[in-house]
Amino acid sequence: MAELSGRRVDILGYSQGGMVPRWALRFWPDTRIHVAAFVALDPSNHGTLDAQALCQAQCPPAYWQPASGARFIAALNSGAEPFAGIAYTVVYSRTDEIVTPNTSAAGSSALHTAGGWIENIAVQQICPADPSEHLAVGSFDPVGFALAVDAFTYEGLADLARIPAGVCTEGFSPAVDPRTFPTDYAGFLAEIGAAASESPETAAEPPLSGYVFARPGSRGR
Repeated sequence: MAELSGRRVDILGYSQGGMVPRWALRFWPDTRIHVAAFVALDPSNHGTLDAQALCQAQCPPAYWQPASGARFIAALNSGAEPFAGIAYTVVYSRTDEIVTPNTSAAGSSALHTAGGWIENIAVQQICPADPSEHLAVGSFDPVGFALAVDAFTYEGLADLARIPAGVCTEGFSPAVDPRTFPTDYAGFLAEIGAAASESPETAAEPPLSGYVFARPGSRGR
C-alpha cells in the first residue's frame, strides 16, 4: 500500500485487530518505516482477565492468546511496545467488559514504554457519561470514530482539544444509519456468535511460531 500510494500508511485496528498490526511491526521491522499513524480501538495490548478466566479447559486459540499471562502477549510486548516514528493513539472505554481491566491508562489497552509517540485516551475523557462498552466502541460509538478521524487527518496523535463537544450528543458515528441500526447490530452480534461457535478449540495456548525469538522478560529487538 505504501508503495502504491507513495506515502506512509495509517492503520486502524479494533479489539484483537489493535494487536495484530503491532505483532507485524514487532517481528517484521522493515514494516515500521511504512506506517505513519496507528489507531487502536479497545485493543487487548496487555491481555484480558476475561480470557484468562474463560479458558480453564477448551478454548479457541483466539481466546488463549489475548489472555493475561499468555505467551503471545509476552512476545508482543517484548522489547519495545511502540516504535520510533509511528504515532500510536489508543482509544479505550472504562466500561469495557471484554478487555479487562481497562478503568484507566494503567489498564490492558494502553501503551506505556518509550519509542514511538503515544496517546492513551478513554472515551469518557471527552464524554464522561459515555456508556460505550467493547462492541460499541468498535462499531457505532461516535467518540472513538472522531478520535480516529482526528489522528488520521493530522497524520499524528489524536488531540482531545480538537474533538468538538457536540460529539457527546450524536449517538452514532456518521457511517451508521439509525434507521437500520437495530437490524444491522443484530447481524453484527450474530456474526460474532457464529465465528466463536465455529472456531476449533484447543486445551492450551498454541505454541508460538519459530520466528518468535522473544521470551517473557526478553528485551530483544
